[in-house]
Amino acid sequence: MTQTITQKMEALRCCVIIPTYNNEKTLTRVIDGVLNITSNIIIINDGATDGTAEILKNYNSLTHVHIPKNQGKGNALRNGFKKAVEMRYDFAITIDSDGQHFPEDIAVFVNLLETSEDKNLLLIGARNMTQMGVPKKSSFGNKFSNFWFWFETGIKLQDTQSGYRLYPLNVIKDITFFTKKFEFEIEVIVKAAWRGVNVMNVPVQVLYDETERVSHFRPFKDFTRISILNTWFVLVTLLYIKPRDFIRSFKKKGFKKFLAEDFLGVYDSPIKKAQSIALGVFIGISPLWGFHTLLVIFLAVALNLNKVIAFTFSNISLPPFIPFLLLASVQIGSWITGSDFVISMDLINENFEIIKHLKSYIIGSFTLAILAALALGFVGYITFSILDRKKVKVA
Repeated sequence: MTQTITQKMEALRCCVIIPTYNNEKTLTRVIDGVLNITSNIIIINDGATDGTAEILKNYNSLTHVHIPKNQGKGNALRNGFKKAVEMRYDFAITIDSDGQHFPEDIAVFVNLLETSEDKNLLLIGARNMTQMGVPKKSSFGNKFSNFWFWFETGIKLQDTQSGYRLYPLNVIKDITFFTKKFEFEIEVIVKAAWRGVNVMNVPVQVLYDETERVSHFRPFKDFTRISILNTWFVLVTLLYIKPRDFIRSFKKKGFKKFLAEDFLGVYDSPIKKAQSIALGVFIGISPLWGFHTLLVIFLAVALNLNKVIAFTFSNISLPPFIPFLLLASVQIGSWITGSDFVISMDLINENFEIIKHLKSYIIGSFTLAILAALALGFVGYITFSILDRKKVKVA
């Protein structure tokens, strides 16, 4: 016998948390929509000053948490998680009360959770940010957030800012959080991913009705908070998470397998190897003398590229090649800037004064670095693609 979504939620010990603050126009519709699916609802009244309290009197059978003074969405969610754990729920779906989410999409989260062997999931509803009515600032903010989440966790997502989510409470309850406003929704998914939680997107519908919707996001203040949080997370990622994962991988795989997979990257795709070549060539030719090795290793690790390939190709600036790179850089720079001087290899080798031609050299060097990186990266991609096809045929 096929279970209903309501029955599945009961079996999974899953509830719905609705944080709300001054959304009296849409709150009733959201609650009634969720009630069509489940009565396992926890409503967090985050110090609302409109008619929210009166509306909630019509739902006395549901669990309410009243926060006297508004402290932010993150604080409301944290209170909701705490209450859900007290009530012995294992999972919580959060849905915004501004009417942008469709309660029937709860089924999307529940069905995936039920069929997944790995219940260590955090699911984020992926909205279609290109559809008509979606504010441009929301689309930009989402892309910005997606990039930094990928940098900090290595996980690529389509939507990291949607408030429509399913959380594994058994993991969330053991994490220490510090933020209380909109940036909490970034903090929780990054820290969950660092704990080994499988963070994934699921497709959901979205409705932006400006006649009903009330947004409490303050562009300057909240964007600044999010930026500060991401700055901290980037530092933690580079100084702790990456080294930690490196050591764990080494211990788990053993020296030979680790050397082949993580260090040499023998199983890397042609595009990844080509990108590694391009990075190495660009850094090697760029006028950042003294920092080439540090930069190429740092960027290869941060961008999850092949460290060995990137480092190898950064040595395009070895001493025997330097005169040729200087000549080509200055020549290209002189063409671009329109400088009226003639440069030759003899001048480069004998008494070339780089300071006199610094502008031309820097412009030409970066130009040459970009062109060479694109060219050698393309050649590398074609070469590795052909080699991979030969390997498949042999196998």
